[in-house]
Amino acid sequence: QVQLVESGGGSVQSGGSLRLSCAVSGYRHGRYGMGWLRQVPGKEREVVAVIDIHGDPTYADSVKGRFTISQDNAKNTLYMQMNSLKPEDTAMYYCAASNYYVPRLNPGDFNYWGQGTQVTVSP
Repeated sequence: QVQLVESGGGSVQSGGSLRLSCAVSGYRHGRYGMGWLRQVPGKEREVVAVIDIHGDPTYADSVKGRFTISQDNAKNTLYMQMNSLKPEDTAMYYCAASNYYVPRLNPGDFNYWGQGTQVTVSP
């Protein structure tokens, strides 16, 4: 059974940084694409970053240059370093795994989800 457990969320002021982690189990980590998504109540879930099986990242325009997705296959862990955080980054952040080798910035490309970790950025 695939399990994705996020950690690292919290509250920071605008301009601050956070590092999210996602522990992956029951899944052949590194063989399929992974991603980070976020959701604000009342809005659709948004894919902010993906990493494919080659380790190549893709970012949504809203986070490009500020967020960095990475993975440690030996530790079965996915990360996202978030710098220069803005109030509009406030959301629940989810780790997700895809059956696609190269997932797109599309929530429909992801098959497994974690429970989420809250990120709150104050002005």
